[in-house]
Amino acid sequence: MVRPSQLLYPQREPAPTCPAATVLLLRDSPQGIEVLMTRRSMTASFAPGAYVFPGGGIDAADSAAHAQSTRRASQSDLHLTQAIAAIRESFEELGVLLARHADGSYASTADIAALDRKAPFAAQCRDKGLVLAGDQVFVLAHWITDRDLPRRFDVPFLVARMPDGQEPVADESEQFEPCWVRPADALARHEAGGFFIIFPTIRTLQRLQPFATVDAVLQACAANEQPLWTSCPRAGFLEGAEARYMEHEAPYGELALTSPDGQMVHALDWQTAQPVGLLKNVMRLTAPNPGVMTGPGTNSYLVGDPNTGYIAIDPGPADRDHLQRLWRAAGGDIRMIVCTHSHADHSPGAKPLQALCSEPPPILGLPSASTARAASQFTPDRSLSNQELLSLTSRGLEPEMTHTLKVIHTPGHAANHLCLVLVEDGILFSGDHILNGSTTVVDPPDGNMNAYLDSLDNLSAACDDHAIHFIAPAHGYVIGEAKTAIAHLKAHRLKREAKIVGVMQAQPDGSMDDWVKLAYDDVDPRIWPVAKRSLLAHVERIQAQGMFNV
Repeated sequence: MVRPSQLLYPQREPAPTCPAATVLLLRDSPQGIEVLMTRRSMTASFAPGAYVFPGGGIDAADSAAHAQSTRRASQSDLHLTQAIAAIRESFEELGVLLARHADGSYASTADIAALDRKAPFAAQCRDKGLVLAGDQVFVLAHWITDRDLPRRFDVPFLVARMPDGQEPVADESEQFEPCWVRPADALARHEAGGFFIIFPTIRTLQRLQPFATVDAVLQACAANEQPLWTSCPRAGFLEGAEARYMEHEAPYGELALTSPDGQMVHALDWQTAQPVGLLKNVMRLTAPNPGVMTGPGTNSYLVGDPNTGYIAIDPGPADRDHLQRLWRAAGGDIRMIVCTHSHADHSPGAKPLQALCSEPPPILGLPSASTARAASQFTPDRSLSNQELLSLTSRGLEPEMTHTLKVIHTPGHAANHLCLVLVEDGILFSGDHILNGSTTVVDPPDGNMNAYLDSLDNLSAACDDHAIHFIAPAHGYVIGEAKTAIAHLKAHRLKREAKIVGVMQAQPDGSMDDWVKLAYDDVDPRIWPVAKRSLLAHVERIQAQGMFNV
């Protein structure tokens, strides 16, 4: 775990969450699914004027009303309470009632008109002989309000089919202007500026778009009683504006690193003019070499502080301005230069950076293997040993401060690839072995897929040994949930390999060009020439394991 002393910003406990529930009432139309939305009061304390799904807080009466509701055998007490709360709120706010008579027919408009929206809900339904249809309400998603907001809720987003014969009528105090809208149309109207919706609503509508019918949504939710996704978003700044992200989105891990308690403080813009502080002892400076293979550019990192000096990781290409900025960010006090591997966007800057320093630091790494391409030749001043420790320690300070990098040999992307663990703070500097937003190329003969997968296993073990929670890649934002990310990456590689085996079996006489079009049909064709190198690495592994012979 990151040492609290190394966090850039003062932390504070996020506001506690309040239990609530909201429900997406759905209906089929000739143009696709429509969802019922309504505008919140302009004086509401939370999201005033936003178009939302009906819902609100859960109260004690909701959990006390289980006997008045139907339920599925697999429906937990918590989920039933949430369903009852959503049924109550949709009635109080929009006059929609998910309740049935003894004969199974839904409540009619006459039944609803006979009820008082402000009186105790369950008791009224019982007196009218109505049974709540909790079994028809399913969990779609689970949202927890962002940590930076002063009012926070823990909210299941539920789904149910709109009862036939009922029409929504807003209460005109909390909710106004109920409307049926297709998810795509709601999103388009929001983009045009005429239909304000907040982040969880946007993301939920986006997730609804692929479903063709209400039945398809309900069947997906009924597959098990778990939400299709769970999210507590994080926020930062992009181009000066507030930007929010879910757990699967690229900036999420970096926001978790820079502000674990969720304050909106970190800027996410990619720029090369100055370093970006990630922790007090970690800075990132991105080289001005953006492209298809490098993304926003190659990340150089500085580990250390003014009292310990710095270790520079991956100085990048031999770009004079980039190296000058890296040197200045370290105050000229670079004690070591480490290259994760010898590729042209990582190691060529090492010697020019060394030359800038008044006391030239050693260039460390592994020499390029005989299999390396001509542009990837590299010879360090000293070769690093697997599991070796590189330490920086402050002098004359109490308490003493130490920053230690542990070397882990990780061949696969390149024969001389290594990763570094910042031991005291649980951060893995992954070079090109693990990237954010794409998978690395494994290019034989210097690249080897067996070695790559074995190295992933070694890094997963290191996550346990050193409590690694974050990965700082050579391309892209910091990645969170390190061990999970590694597991997903390995699963992705093996899934791709299984697809390749199928393609090879279907076209045993096919060429690499034939196979790449089918095995990577989900990738932009412009990437196929590069993907073909990783395809070759998979083919070599497949043939070596006897899964396919030509």
